[in-house]
Amino acid sequence: MNFLIGFVIAAAVGLTGIGGGSFTVPALMLLVGLTAGEAVGTAFLFAGVLRLIAAPFYLLGKQIHSRYLRLLLQGAVPGLLVGTWALHLLNQEAGNPLVVVLLGVLLAASSSVTFVRRVQNPSFALKNHRWLPWLALPIGVESGFSSAGAGALGTVLLLNYSEMTPGQVVGTDLLFGLVLAAIGSAFHWSFGSINGPVLLQLLVGGVPGVVAGCLLARRVPANKLKTAVAMVAIFAGLQLVWTGSRAFAARRANNAAGITAHAGVGHAR
Repeated sequence: MNFLIGFVIAAAVGLTGIGGGSFTVPALMLLVGLTAGEAVGTAFLFAGVLRLIAAPFYLLGKQIHSRYLRLLLQGAVPGLLVGTWALHLLNQEAGNPLVVVLLGVLLAASSSVTFVRRVQNPSFALKNHRWLPWLALPIGVESGFSSAGAGALGTVLLLNYSEMTPGQVVGTDLLFGLVLAAIGSAFHWSFGSINGPVLLQLLVGGVPGVVAGCLLARRVPANKLKTAVAMVAIFAGLQLVWTGSRAFAARRANNAAGITAHAGVGHAR
């Protein structure tokens, strides 16, 4: 199962450039049974390796815009640290349903950006570049909390507010996500929230998957694939919201029953 999950997710990333964190986190929680912290940490490192494999193609093709990359990282890296630390604090209690619900909301919201109508303003960043780090800050927060967002949100931001070509946008966003994945993975590793055996199994399927996706990218209509990827990711996010909400309701019912039973014992005494 883990080999297949890794291959499918990596192929989707190679074909469309999005879906790494949005797919991996719900798959690891719903199908593999990892906790929220382990799922995010493992997804971070998995996505980082996939981007590391794909990045040289864009670097050799000179499709990286260093100035925009630097501006994005100025805002996203502090946000990443905030999001990662927030997840660590909230997830100290394993299986916290609140974290599951928040992850589901963030994953569904970031995936739905694919369907937002673009209002392109290429001159914005050229004239107002100082605002880009602030626009990238919430992307970093979401990426730190859920491992998702760098791909879909970063791409939309650069497409709408820069004069770069689509190839430069994909290449710059790919390296942007790679840097965030490297930093985020280091923090999750220090927290002990990366599941090594599951990660290795994902990579066994993921490495050939991302290579296959990159090779097929020019032959498959990317827009239709992105729509399909986003729809599945939204569904997975909503499934996490449903699962977390049910767990939260069950926990409240159990706590209420425990309080009632304790009160009954005290009254009997």
